[in-house]
Amino acid sequence: MNKYYLGLDIGTSSVKTILINSRGKVLASNNKEYPVYSPKPGWSEQEAEDWWSACIKGIRQVLSDSEIDAKKIAGLGLSGQMHGAVFLADGVKPLRRAILWNDQRTAKQCEYIEKKAGGRKKLIRMVGNPALTGFTAPKIIWLRDNEPQIYKKVKHILLPKDYIRLRLTGEYATEVSDASGMLLIDFKKRNWHKGLIDKLELNPDWFARCYESSDITGFVTANSAKMTGLPEGLPVVGGAGDQAAGAVGTGIVRNGILSATIGTSGVVFAYADKPQFDPAGRVHTMCHAIKGKWCIFGCMLSAGGALQWFKNTFGQKDESYESLTKLAAKAPIGCEGLMFLPYLTGERTPYADPYARGCFIGITARTTRAMIIRSVLEGITFGMKTQVDIIRSLGVKVRQIRLSGGGAKSTYWRQMQTDMYNSNVVTVNTSEGSALGAAILSAVGTGEYKSVPQACDKMIK
Repeated sequence: MNKYYLGLDIGTSSVKTILINSRGKVLASNNKEYPVYSPKPGWSEQEAEDWWSACIKGIRQVLSDSEIDAKKIAGLGLSGQMHGAVFLADGVKPLRRAILWNDQRTAKQCEYIEKKAGGRKKLIRMVGNPALTGFTAPKIIWLRDNEPQIYKKVKHILLPKDYIRLRLTGEYATEVSDASGMLLIDFKKRNWHKGLIDKLELNPDWFARCYESSDITGFVTANSAKMTGLPEGLPVVGGAGDQAAGAVGTGIVRNGILSATIGTSGVVFAYADKPQFDPAGRVHTMCHAIKGKWCIFGCMLSAGGALQWFKNTFGQKDESYESLTKLAAKAPIGCEGLMFLPYLTGERTPYADPYARGCFIGITARTTRAMIIRSVLEGITFGMKTQVDIIRSLGVKVRQIRLSGGGAKSTYWRQMQTDMYNSNVVTVNTSEGSALGAAILSAVGTGEYKSVPQACDKMIK
């Protein structure tokens, strides 16, 4: 019997839903968008209910478009934006809006966490990373400091994709790759760091059971089946945070291959057989979505988001990203000294500074619109190159870089990246990324493949 696998990626701007067969062919996919709220400068929030509503619509649309029998779906995998905090009492209704990965309100709480851990270096040795404003633990401390009445009601804290798991299965569960981004995981033991949780005076019962990414974590309930059209009892695997899931979806499951993904943020991701970390904390060490494996990656907060900002703010009517990059191609390399710093929402890698800001430097009377657009692309790509250089400096051998995201769609921008990375650069046969990775993990977890690398060999070209 033909088997099919569903992947859901709960992104910052939309839920991506895909349906694939056992060879990785995408049979149907769609995006369902929702808003981001910024009630104060530097704040970024969403309604978790919007994610669930988009998932219901996306699943039903994919089932309709593919025209397959839903009973033939063998597994479902989840991916999602990392670091977000969904605060719950009992039940599924959040106590407040979710605080997102790109929220910058927690600088004070990051200082507190590092002090409680005994300093930045000790914290990095404990959880693989310094305290950064995007991570989940500082958000929890912020809630305690600023919204104590809500904090007193907290009984569960979930990541975005794990909230959708709760709605689908009724289970409070997470998995190692996404949980690594909470700043509360012992990345060597691949489970909660009880010592740090105690130091921060947090309740360990708030945190869900932590699985490996391909483990089955629950099954679709009768109520969720009725809402989505999925079969009751469908296995739901752990899945992965969007970066680890995207790495699975592009085949970053062995040494020597990196991914460079330019979406809203810009991420360079490398596989690691053993846990190793950057003593300076410039790039992150976390658990990979492959059992017993790790990853090293950097993240610049505003990559494709910077080009989106330019298009929305200065773009001409009906101007597309393709037309912007075609115009940029007319500008000279280096734009006669014009430079763009893409720190529109602070920065993480390599400058962990929530107060960093973007700017153009070097505008002259000769500066053209084409130069300005090209300088935006150059600024983004130099930020990506910095991440590649840091990962190389840690001893990671790079024989191939795989591009994905919006930055991989333009021939011109692909060539710019290739030139800057000074590496063999390729694309893969899908642009589905994280959603595909989640679906692949479900194929492994339900027995179609014995391992994630084996599944990637069969499903990705």
